[in-house]
Amino acid sequence: MGIEEKINGDMKTAMLAKDQARLEAIRAVKSVILMLKTSPEGLTEEAVMKALQKEVKKRKESAEIYATQNRKDLADVELFQAGVIEAYLPKQMDEAEIRTEVQKLISEVGATSAADMGKVMGAATKKFAGKANGKIISAIVKDLLGKG
Repeated sequence: MGIEEKINGDMKTAMLAKDQARLEAIRAVKSVILMLKTSPEGLTEEAVMKALQKEVKKRKESAEIYATQNRKDLADVELFQAGVIEAYLPKQMDEAEIRTEVQKLISEVGATSAADMGKVMGAATKKFAGKANGKIISAIVKDLLGKG
C-alpha cells in the first residue's frame, strides 16, 4: 500500500470517527502529497519523507512560539498535528543507535580527524535520511572525530 492510499484510508477513518483534529492533520499530509505529485521531483519516497519532516519541523517551531506567548491551546494543536504527521515517517533512531552506526561509517570512509567531517557527514546524511535528525548526527560526528 502506497502512502497515498494509506492517507486516504486514514482520512476516511477520521471522518467516520468525527475526529476533527486528526482529520485536519491528515489533510495537511494529503496536501503535501498532492503538491509533490505536481512538482518536478515527483512523488518519490525520499521527497515525501523530506516534505513530511519539514511539516513536522514547522509545527514544532510554531508550538514553541505559541508556548513562549502563553498560548498553550494553540501549541497543543500544533504538537498534536506534528505527532500525527510523524506517524507517516519511518521510526527515528535513538542516539545510541546513531553513535554505533556513525562509528562504523567513520572506519568505512577512513576518517581520522575533524578535517574528515565533511566526508563522514556526506555518507551519514545519505545513510540516515529520514531516520535521524541532522543536528544530532552532526554533534555525534564532531564528538567521535574530536576524540579520534
